Amino acid sequence: MSTVSKPVASRAPLMDRADERLQDRSGIAGSVRGFIDRVRSGDLGSLPVVVGLVVIAAIFQSINPIFLSPNNLVNLLFDCSTIGVIALGIVCILMVGEIDLSVGSVSGFASALTGVLWVNHGWPVAGAILGALLVGALIGSIYAFLYNRFGMPSFVSTLAGLLAVLGLQLYILGSTGSINLPYDTALVNFGQILIMPGWVSSALVVVAGVVLLLTKMRNAARRRAAGLSARSTGAIVFQAAVITILLGLVVFYLNQARGVPWMFGLFVGLVLLMNYAFTRTRWGRILTAVGGNREAARRAGINVRMVYASAFVLCSTLAAAGGVLAAARLASSSQQAGTGDVNLNAIAAAVIGGTSLFGGRGSAYSALLGIIVIQAIASGLTLLDLSSSLRYMITGGVLAVAVIVDSLARRSRVSHGRA
Repeated sequence: MSTVSKPVASRAPLMDRADERLQDRSGIAGSVRGFIDRVRSGDLGSLPVVVGLVVIAAIFQSINPIFLSPNNLVNLLFDCSTIGVIALGIVCILMVGEIDLSVGSVSGFASALTGVLWVNHGWPVAGAILGALLVGALIGSIYAFLYNRFGMPSFVSTLAGLLAVLGLQLYILGSTGSINLPYDTALVNFGQILIMPGWVSSALVVVAGVVLLLTKMRNAARRRAAGLSARSTGAIVFQAAVITILLGLVVFYLNQARGVPWMFGLFVGLVLLMNYAFTRTRWGRILTAVGGNREAARRAGINVRMVYASAFVLCSTLAAAGGVLAAARLASSSQQAGTGDVNLNAIAAAVIGGTSLFGGRGSAYSALLGIIVIQAIASGLTLLDLSSSLRYMITGGVLAVAVIVDSLARRSRVSHGRA
C-alpha cells in the first residue's frame, strides 16, 4: 500500500526586527523610541548643542546669578543678532562643502559703506543699506566666478578677498578711521533700544506653535497618502505643545525686563525664511544634493555652477546685512568693524550649531543655536571679568569638540546606512 506523504507546511519568512520598517513608532512612546534609535545611529540633530547650552548656562549661573537675569538675556539676544545673520550665510556656503573666510571683512566694509553713504554723502538710510547689500552680493558673485570659471578653491579666493575688502574698508573711511551714526534715528534705535511689546511677542509664539502643528500634520497626511509611515497625531500635538509652552515661558521671562528685541526678531525671521528655502524649495533640495555629491548631482542634470553661485552670493549678502546691523548696534562705522573674532564666531556658530564641514548636511537653525552658545560663553566670561584670551581658548575648544562630534556622527550614520 502506497503511503501519501503529508505536505510540509511552509514556514513564514523570518523578519528582522531591527528593520525600522517593521518597528512600531505609533504614539508618544513610539516617537521617543524612534528618537533614541536615531541618536544611536548618529543622527544627532540639535541634541549636542542643546545639551551644551544647558551645561553652559548651569555653570555660569552657579558662578554668577546675574547670568540668567532677564536684562542680561535681552542684551545677549541683541548681540546674537549681528553675527547670527553672518553665520546664517556661512551655513549656506558650508552646505555645498565650501568656505568663506572673508565674511568678517565683508561685514566691516558694509558697515563702513553704510556710514559713508548715509553720513558723508547724504544718502537716505534705506538707500545706503541697499547699496551695502548690493556690494555684498557683488563680492559673492566674484567668488562664484573665480570658482566656476577658474576652479579657484574657495579657501584661496575668500582669503584674498578678506585682505582686499579690508583694504577697501580702510580706504573709504580715510584718515578719520570711524564715522559716528546719528543717534535717535530709526536704524540706531533698531539696533539698540527697540523692543517688541509683550503682547506682540506672545502672539508670535502662539502663531509659531499653530504653524508648526499645521505643518507637521500636513506632512504626516501626505506621507500616509503616499503609503508611507507617519507620526501619530498625538505625538505631533505633544511635540508642538511642548515647544510652544517652552517658547512662551522664555518670552514671559524676558518680558519681566525689557522684552524681546526687534533686531533678534528680524534674525529669527531670516532663520525661518532660510529654513523654508532649505527644506521646502527645489533650490534647497539641489543645494543639499550638490553638497552631498557634486558629481552625482551634475549627472542628474542639476546646474551645479548656478548652485555654487547662489551659495556664494547669499553668503556675502548676509555678511553685509550683518555688518549693517553691527553698525546700528554700535552707532558707528569704524576700521575695527568686522575684525577680531567676527570670522571665528560666525564660522564657529554654524559648525557648533550642527552644520557639517563635509557639506550636504545643515540647517538654518544651526546659526541660531550656535550663535546663542557663542554669545552665552562671551557673556558669562564678561560677567566674571575674565580676559578675552580665555574666551578665544574656550570658543576654540568648543569648536574642536563640535567638529569631532560631527565626524563621529557622520561615521556612525555611514555604518548604519543613514548617510
